[in-house]
Amino acid sequence: MAMTARYLLFGHPVAHSLSPRIHAAFAKQSGVAMAYTTIDVAADGFADALNKFTADGGAGANITLPHKAAALALCQDISARARRCGAVNTLLRVGNGWRGDNTDGAGLVRDLTGREQHDLRERRTLMLGAGGAAAGIAPSLFDAGIGDLYIVNRTPEHADALADALGMPGRVHTRYWKDLGSLGSFDLVVNATSAARSQERLALPYSIAYRNTLAVDLGYGEAAIDFLAWARSAKCQDAIDGLGMLIEQAAESFELWHGVRPQTDPVYELLRRELPTEASD
Repeated sequence: MAMTARYLLFGHPVAHSLSPRIHAAFAKQSGVAMAYTTIDVAADGFADALNKFTADGGAGANITLPHKAAALALCQDISARARRCGAVNTLLRVGNGWRGDNTDGAGLVRDLTGREQHDLRERRTLMLGAGGAAAGIAPSLFDAGIGDLYIVNRTPEHADALADALGMPGRVHTRYWKDLGSLGSFDLVVNATSAARSQERLALPYSIAYRNTLAVDLGYGEAAIDFLAWARSAKCQDAIDGLGMLIEQAAESFELWHGVRPQTDPVYELLRRELPTEASD
C-alpha cells in the first residue's frame, strides 16, 4: 500500500489556523490522499524542524509567520513570484531540494476580483505593515493594476526595505505611522499587520477612508474584528477579511502539490458561516 504523502504548516503561533480543515476538504473533493498537520515552531527552531520534516519524507509545506523569509533562504529553487516577494509560503519537494513559491498575492487578488467582484485598477493604496504578509501581496496588487502604494509601518526601516525590494520608484512611498492623518483618503486600505495577534490596538484615523474605500484585513476571525469594525464606522464601500484569501492561496498551493485545482466556494461558504465578523457582547 502506498504511503500517504505528508504536508505541514509551519508557524508560530499556528494552533488557530484553518489550513488543515481547508486542505482536508480539498483532498476529499479531489480524491487526493494526503495528511496535513501543523507544527508550532519558534524562529530559531525553524531550520531544524524543516530538516527533520525533510528526513521524514515530507512532500510539501505551507509557511506562515514568522518563517516566510527564512524559508526562502532554505530553498534550492525559487519561483519568480516568490523571488519578487522575498518570501515563501509554499514548499514543494523536487528531487533532493525544496522549491519555494508564494501564493499569497494570487490568492488575495483572486478573492477580491473574483469572489468579491472588485476592480483594483488605479486604486490609491495604503498598506499597513511591511512584514512577510505585506511583501507577499504587494507585487500581485501591482499586477492587478493598483495606483500608487503607500507603506506605513511602526518600524520605518522595514517599510523602506520593502519599498526598495519592490523596485518601483515613484509608485511606492513610505511614511511614518504618525503621518497617517495627513495622507488623505485611499481607495484601498490593506491591514497586513499582526497587531491583533500581539494584543495591540490599531488606532486609525477615519480620514484615510471614504465611501469608495475598499478595506481589507489579511487576518480572519477574531484577528480581523477590530479593523472591520473601524472600516464599517468609516463608512467604507466594503470591509473584507482574509478568509477568502486564505482559501484561495491554499488552493494555489494544493494545485502546485497535486496538479488539481480544487473548488473553493463550498469551503468558503462552510467556514464563513462559522467565523465571527463582529465582537461578541
